[in-house]
Amino acid sequence: MATEQTNGDGGTFAVQTARFQALAARFQALATTATPRVRAEHVAKTYVAHSLWPLVRRNRALTDASLEVAAGEIVAIVGANGSGKSTLMMIIAGILERDAGLVAVNGSLGYCPQTPVLYEKLTVDETFRLFGVAYDMDDGAIETSKGELMAALDFEVYHDYRIEHLSGGTRGKLNLALALLHDPDVLLLDEPYAGFDYETYLRFWEMSEEFAARGRSILVISHFVEQQERFHHIYRVTDGRCERER
Repeated sequence: MATEQTNGDGGTFAVQTARFQALAARFQALATTATPRVRAEHVAKTYVAHSLWPLVRRNRALTDASLEVAAGEIVAIVGANGSGKSTLMMIIAGILERDAGLVAVNGSLGYCPQTPVLYEKLTVDETFRLFGVAYDMDDGAIETSKGELMAALDFEVYHDYRIEHLSGGTRGKLNLALALLHDPDVLLLDEPYAGFDYETYLRFWEMSEEFAARGRSILVISHFVEQQERFHHIYRVTDGRCERER
């Protein structure tokens, strides 16, 4: 017959363990909430173009850009063409050096650039494997994640097609899937649904909400935000500054 351990006060060991685990989970949740997954403070960037000596052209893309994204949030960056949205995202992704300011990313990162960076002569399967190896994933994990993402975005039929034979919309699906392949903590998306049809657009938002519900963070760039209720916060980039609008 099974017996239950008790302490001197008569409380069971199992009950005390459960209470301790609940308390630990609560403190962990508080710690996650207190520390933003993405933080940028007073970021500045100037592009320098050298013309005929001694002429130098300077374009101040960002002068004082700040934002935060917490775990479980979907956050938008909006602004006009050339306002510096993509510059800010590339700095957060670590692709572009900043001139000033602070950037911190807490967790693994997935980046979906506005223009897909793909090797034209590789097939879709080969492209997934290339990125999976770069993410340090084993063969089984690559295949499982690839299958789930291709099914979710409905482009399994193109698995053995070369990239050069894909339409713009299918390239966009692959671009998004590659950013999600390793299930990152933070997802950076630069105009991710520009070439999607309406069904894929809706599926994109379903996937984004599922991703955020698991405690992941999403930062999305867009020229405009039609459905503001989809976002926890909206930041606007204008005149070199990035400030919270909602």
